[in-house]
Amino acid sequence: MAAGAAQSQIAAAWALLPDYLSQHVLLSASALALGVAISLPLSVLAARNPMVRWPALTLTGVIQTIPGLALLALFYPLLLALSAFTAGAMGFRIQALGFLPALLALTLYSMLPILRNGVAGLLGVDPAVREAADGVGMTPRQKLLRVEAPLAAPVVMAGIRTAAVWTIGAATLSTPVGQTSLGNYIFSGLQTENWVYVLFGCAASAGLALIVDQLLGLIERGAARRDPRPAVIGLLLLLVGVGAALAPQLLRAATPAYVVGAKNFSEQYILADLISTRLQNAGGAVTRRDGLGSAIAFRALEAGEIDVYVDYSGTLWTNVMGRKDTPPRAELMAQLTDWMAREKGVTVLGSLGFENAYALAMERKLATSLGVETLSDLATQSSALTIGGDLEFLSRPEWASMKKAYGLRFRRQKSFNPTFMYRALGSGDADVISAFSSDGRIAAQDLVVLGDPKGAVPSYDAVILISPKRAGDKRLIEALRPLVGAIPVEEMRKANYAVDRDDGKVSPAEAAAGLAKAVKLD
Repeated sequence: MAAGAAQSQIAAAWALLPDYLSQHVLLSASALALGVAISLPLSVLAARNPMVRWPALTLTGVIQTIPGLALLALFYPLLLALSAFTAGAMGFRIQALGFLPALLALTLYSMLPILRNGVAGLLGVDPAVREAADGVGMTPRQKLLRVEAPLAAPVVMAGIRTAAVWTIGAATLSTPVGQTSLGNYIFSGLQTENWVYVLFGCAASAGLALIVDQLLGLIERGAARRDPRPAVIGLLLLLVGVGAALAPQLLRAATPAYVVGAKNFSEQYILADLISTRLQNAGGAVTRRDGLGSAIAFRALEAGEIDVYVDYSGTLWTNVMGRKDTPPRAELMAQLTDWMAREKGVTVLGSLGFENAYALAMERKLATSLGVETLSDLATQSSALTIGGDLEFLSRPEWASMKKAYGLRFRRQKSFNPTFMYRALGSGDADVISAFSSDGRIAAQDLVVLGDPKGAVPSYDAVILISPKRAGDKRLIEALRPLVGAIPVEEMRKANYAVDRDDGKVSPAEAAAGLAKAVKLD
């Protein structure tokens, strides 16, 4: 059975490869080309002028110290603000999600080795050669193009090779800002514990980097030997390879596609697959933006960069509306629906029928031994315990509300990928976790969900959100309206556990198909 599941996962990974590889190559090649276009002229200027050299090398060096994922994420709010400005002043929006923030961040990331090697190569030209060029009456431009550049070319190419490998590797981090890449295998694989996907993504990225490095090596070898043949062969093979990889992008239909978003945990992947299938069955083309953070997902929807995704009423209430009160469920939903339409132009189509609330959970044995049943009980024991939260929880308003309401003061706080968070209980790395109430692992691991007698956390109904630009799209609304109220929490837990379980797990797409069948939506 395990062998059959692995074969199915490998087949699914291969099926996704043309699209993932195509977009990864497009992003990496564009960033590297832009990096070269900026860095080479800057190298010449820096080599000629010490006043430019130090600031340029220092700035590009500082950029390299910023973690790649952080650099990618930083461009999103900047572009979002610029997009709002251009929309108001010029009538068009700049795409702040996906390709553009990833392109800008990776371009900056690629510049240091090109710039540093360019400066080193030009400064390393023998002064006697320069004097000879001056002696025969060459202009500065002729001296650069005919003497200095050819002599520095091998060193410059070495820098471009390094930049190419860095860029291809860093491009896998573009998934959380909405850009499809080989990183989609890695991020979704880590979340769903699909190690075939993780290894496949790593191998594909490493293989691509090695191939590009070797082809650029031919160009470097030709430059070093003053022999154009290896350089021409390397360049032609590189162009052919890029063209072949980009073919799926070039052949893709021009019909505008619905963009379906998803956050970075299993339930979101399942629901995004369910929504995508229904839109495709209704005759719409679909593209995906998976692995998004809560803030990025909503801002992208508001800006029209994704068309539809599932969020949770409590998250929107606290994070987007900035509310701190916790009204009854029906009242919260009514206020949320009205505010979203009035203030953001976002349509709340309705609740899917289940709640996925934040709830602190413990292993039953530890909870029983400490006499902990509610958050009030937990407060008396928390100073000796470690809490593990998902990647967002410990910085969210809900956690601040819990701490304030109950006086929670834990010995240590740790953040985990949601899947690894549940494992942290079994390994002893955490005593309490921020579980999700629709997660099948709560029952499977016999966890105790602690009561919230003070109502510190609002309700978290799963709701379908539609962007302002799709508010009047009848096909989309008619395709998705049957989902409203159709999914009981028991069926969502089964679907989630089918993806998250350790044995016999299925893909999110298979879980979505099973869920549709179970609730009679297929």
